[in-house]
Amino acid sequence: MARTPRLIAAASGGGHWIQLLRLRDAFQGFDTAFVSMFDSYRPMVEGHRYYTVPDASRFDLKGFLPVFWRALKIVARERPRAIVTTGSAPMLSFILLGRLTGARTLWIDSIANSERMSSSGRLARKLAHRTISQWPEVAAAEGVDCWGSVL
Repeated sequence: MARTPRLIAAASGGGHWIQLLRLRDAFQGFDTAFVSMFDSYRPMVEGHRYYTVPDASRFDLKGFLPVFWRALKIVARERPRAIVTTGSAPMLSFILLGRLTGARTLWIDSIANSERMSSSGRLARKLAHRTISQWPEVAAAEGVDCWGSVL
């Protein structure tokens, strides 16, 4: 008997997390584990596995080492078939590890990036199986798809 495919849904805090939560219906049919940065978010996804990762900034590359190490442990434990993230930069670790482990990966650039793709999104475009923008004009300029907005 085939087990339900696993999915990691990851986002940093604030608007990235809210956008990810609005996608929950799309995760039907998957055994979903959620990842974010704050333990206080755990009750929002009750009934699902929940993990935290530390924050990191693109301005402090050393900060990515603890994020990557934690992401490696999570991906090894979950063995996801797919990884979906609404960003931000620390979630690039999940995209990279997903590629390395054979999981399908999707980066959804934040709705806040209405004039150009985020710097993390531009990097994700090179790593993820699919990168999308929530703005048609940005998608056209960046050469990615637009599937609409999460709002």
